Amino acid sequence: MPTMQASLYDREARAVMVRRIQALNEHSPRQWGKMTPAQMLAHCRVGLEVALGETRPKRALLGLFMGWFAKRIALGNKPLPKNLPTGPEFLIRTPRAFEVEQRALLDALERFGARPAHIGQHPHPFFGALTAHEHDRLQWRHLDHHLSQFT
Repeated sequence: MPTMQASLYDREARAVMVRRIQALNEHSPRQWGKMTPAQMLAHCRVGLEVALGETRPKRALLGLFMGWFAKRIALGNKPLPKNLPTGPEFLIRTPRAFEVEQRALLDALERFGARPAHIGQHPHPFFGALTAHEHDRLQWRHLDHHLSQFT
């Protein structure tokens, strides 16, 4: 069973994540990977929009076969591995405006935190069905992973 962590549904815990996002700038040094800070912000925003049901990509074929196993890793206690492959709907390859993406991520984070009852109504494109609690854990871990990429 995963250990307890802060919840994006909790206003104070969410504020910690907001401050970490606000501490970034377009020149924040990358520790690994290929994304710029603006691309990372856009990538994380897409994850929140999927959880909110605002973006509903179709299920990935590989996810139908392996999603249950990958879900255990994604929701587990070990840090997320660096440089994992990602689905095409989450890839951000074009240059992005940092301030625009930062504001869009912060807005998506607030919508996510304010609407736990609406989270989990649509399957994740790779992991399949996730509860609101599982989405919360996944999004916290995903944001923490990528914010650590640039700090």
